[in-house]
Amino acid sequence: MSPIGKSHLVKVLTSNLLVDLEDHLRAEALKAFEIVRDHTNLNKKRARESEGQLRFRMMEQRFEEVCLTHGGRVLDGGVIPRTDLRVFQPFMRFEVDGKGIIFGLATMSEPQTIPNKNKSRVAGVSLNYHLTPRLDFDSSGPKMGDNFVLLLVSRHRERAGLIEEMAIGIIDSKYESFLFYETVETFLSGHADVPSVPAADRAAGAAATVALKAHVKPFVPPEAQADEEAIAKMDRPSGRDQ
Repeated sequence: MSPIGKSHLVKVLTSNLLVDLEDHLRAEALKAFEIVRDHTNLNKKRARESEGQLRFRMMEQRFEEVCLTHGGRVLDGGVIPRTDLRVFQPFMRFEVDGKGIIFGLATMSEPQTIPNKNKSRVAGVSLNYHLTPRLDFDSSGPKMGDNFVLLLVSRHRERAGLIEEMAIGIIDSKYESFLFYETVETFLSGHADVPSVPAADRAAGAAATVALKAHVKPFVPPEAQADEEAIAKMDRPSGRDQ
């Protein structure tokens, strides 16, 4: 990833923010499915289309609400700072150490696919011009300060109401490819405030917690034990026979 660096993204997109977003957006997706299933009498095609529309609108509102509770700000007047670019979706601005990002929500048809274009996203990706590799001898290209980052959500294609993947993505200014893409799970693994235990250590810990004996002695009822002891005494030679 070029000038912005993942280290800055990790500072801005905190683990608490992303975990909160993931929990709420998954819940909204399931709720949208249940609403269409239980309160409409639509055929399969119309139900699927209606669910998609409802799911995004519900997630979009929850996205805005959660970001606000974590210090994000809705763009004033729908205009990206230091530009004349207007957006029509709830894009949130976060800033750390004087560097900002414009954070938006988008859905993918399947994991790692570019979300559909719209006016807001096209305006947003224009901020990522200086992240795109190119020849720039005199450094005269636009450097607007903020970068445009998306929380990307892909519905589960086989299990209705569920989310298959959530990811952090940055799209190039030509809206052709990802400059950065990581699932939320992978992205969170880079957070210093999220404890990460190596798989080998987890396995060792599990083995230490639950250990099975190599040879398990079968259970013998007390009455059977008494009978065995009595038989053993009868078979044992007396001192006179020795």
